[in-house]
Amino acid sequence: MMHTFIEASFQQALDAMGIEHQSIAFERPKVAEHGHVSTNIAMVLAKQLKKKPLDIAKELLSQVAYDSNLVQSVEIAGAGFINVTYQPKAFHQAMQMMMNKKESLGKTMVGSGKTAIVEYVSANPTGKLHLGHGRNAAIGDTVANLLEWSGYTVTREYYFNNAGNQMNLLAASIYARYRHLIGDTTYPFPEDGYHGDYITDIAQQAFDLHGKQLADEHQEHIETCKKMGEKWCFSSILETLKKMNIHQDTYFNEDSLFTDGTITSLLSELIEKDLSYEKDGATWMRFSSIDESLTDRVIVKSTGEPTYRLPDIAYHRTKFERGYDLIVDIFGADHIATIPDVKAGIQALGYDVSKLKVLIYQFVMLWDNGVQVKMSKRSGKSYTLDELIDEVGADVVRFFYHARCSNPIGI
Repeated sequence: MMHTFIEASFQQALDAMGIEHQSIAFERPKVAEHGHVSTNIAMVLAKQLKKKPLDIAKELLSQVAYDSNLVQSVEIAGAGFINVTYQPKAFHQAMQMMMNKKESLGKTMVGSGKTAIVEYVSANPTGKLHLGHGRNAAIGDTVANLLEWSGYTVTREYYFNNAGNQMNLLAASIYARYRHLIGDTTYPFPEDGYHGDYITDIAQQAFDLHGKQLADEHQEHIETCKKMGEKWCFSSILETLKKMNIHQDTYFNEDSLFTDGTITSLLSELIEKDLSYEKDGATWMRFSSIDESLTDRVIVKSTGEPTYRLPDIAYHRTKFERGYDLIVDIFGADHIATIPDVKAGIQALGYDVSKLKVLIYQFVMLWDNGVQVKMSKRSGKSYTLDELIDEVGADVVRFFYHARCSNPIGI
C-alpha cells in the first residue's frame, strides 16, 4: 500500500521524459536505513534507453514531484536504485485508508468471472472425523474462502466412497455388535472391524428399530446395518463440520462412477488410446509412455477390483468436464506418490492439467509422555474432532491447524 503515495509521481516523471508507461515495482529495502520503499526502474529502463542506470535515475529525480507532507526524501543509491523515505503522516494516512476499506481490506478480483472447485475433507462414512481430518477441513475451507475473496465463484466439494471393503467391514462390525446385543455373545467380530463405541451405538439403533428381526445372518440384514451405519456416520461428519462453520456445496459419491458407466467408458477409451494393456490377468496403465519418470501401474486387479488410481482419474475427469477454470485438491502426505499418475492420466485424456493444483499437508500427530499415539478408526483409538472442538472451540481449532502446520506443498 505504501507505494501508492509515490507511484503516480514516478509515472508522471516517465511521461515527462517521453517514456511509455512502465510497470514500476517497489519493494522494501533489506537495510532499513535505505528507506521505506525502493525501486530499480532505472536499471529496468537502461537497455531500452541505452543509458547508464545512474543517469536515468538522476533524470527521473529531476522530474519527480511529490507531496512533502507524505514523502520525506527520494534518493539515489548504488548504481541506480531509488529509495523513498516517508513522513510519519504517510503511515497515519495508510492506516486510515486500511480502516476505511473495512471488510474489503486486501480483497482482489483476480478471479472475477472465473470458477473454481475445491475438494477437501472427503472422509469415507465409516466413523467420526478425527484430528487428521480436521487439518484437511481447515486448510480446504480457508483456501476456498481465499479464492472467493479473490473473485472466484467457488464450489466446495466432498468426495466419498460408500462402497468397497471399508464399508463392508463397517457393516460387518455393526452386525456383530447387534448380534451381541441380542445375546449372541459368541458371534465373531470381524478381524479388521471397527472397534469404536459408535459401532455399538449404531447397533443399538438397529435393535431399537428392528428388534430381533435381523438375527438371521442374511445379506439383506447386513446391508440394513450398512445403510444405517453410513447414515449415522455421514450425519456425524456433517454435524462436526458444521461446528467448524464448514459447509460443502456438493457431495460426490465415488460409487456413482461405477453405476453410471463412467469407469467402463474410461477403460474403453484407455484401450482405444493404447494407454492400457493386460498382464498377469490384471489391467495396467501405461503411465511410463506418458511420462518417462513414471512407472506402469495396475488399475484393475486380476480379481476385477479396481485400484484407487482408476476412479481417481475418472473423478478428476468429471471436474474438467464440468468446466472449472481452477481445480484444487487438498490431500494428506500419503497421496503424494499417486498424484503424478492421476495428472498424467488426465493429461493423456487431453485435458489441461495446469488447471489442477494440489496442496499436500503433513499429518497431525498426537504424543503421550513422549510416545506417538497412533490414531485409527478401526482400533477405536481415536481422538475425535468433536472432542477437540468441545474442549477449545472451533475458531481456536481452525487457527492452530494452520499455525502448527508447515505450509502445504503445492504440486
